[in-house]
Amino acid sequence: MPKRVDVDARRAEILDAAVRVFARKGFASSRIEDVAAEAGVAKGSVYLAVSSREELLTAAFDQYRARAEEQLAIPGTGPALDRLAELIRATVAMLAAHPDYARVLLDVWAARSPIDMAAVYAGYRAAIAGLLREAGAEGQLRAGIGEEHAAVIVGAIEGCLVQWLADDQVRLVDLAEPIVAVCVEGLRR
Repeated sequence: MPKRVDVDARRAEILDAAVRVFARKGFASSRIEDVAAEAGVAKGSVYLAVSSREELLTAAFDQYRARAEEQLAIPGTGPALDRLAELIRATVAMLAAHPDYARVLLDVWAARSPIDMAAVYAGYRAAIAGLLREAGAEGQLRAGIGEEHAAVIVGAIEGCLVQWLADDQVRLVDLAEPIVAVCVEGLRR
């Protein structure tokens, strides 16, 4: 009797393997054969899951983006700035827990890729801007704080991420509270 394969589980294994390979070798230097070897499957199995290397990158990134969007969608209670601080902490923790995805992000930023990073950032900024609007309505913000500060908060997180990837002396998990201190407490009335 032929062995039955859980198609969704196999696809997830292949995507995880692709992220490890892309993080280690870079997207441009990675081949489908490398991903297949990392996943412990035949090259044809990768092509059953995706049709191209670009689709593999997109699918892996979509999987990561889904995790990030889950965090953005978590409804919170309490003051908006407290929820923003928790969102920052959760985002930093998620990034630190998945360093290979973070390394692949650098590759995506540097290359022309099939991933629409502008749309990804727009989603992050929109979530943060919504919290800033709520904080303003609650009277929590000091004067002069607007939705454009959402880009600065995203930039602070991304800047810390890049430093962590570039410098072994930087520990991303140790930067959540400093980001909160600057990007949340610095806005508080």
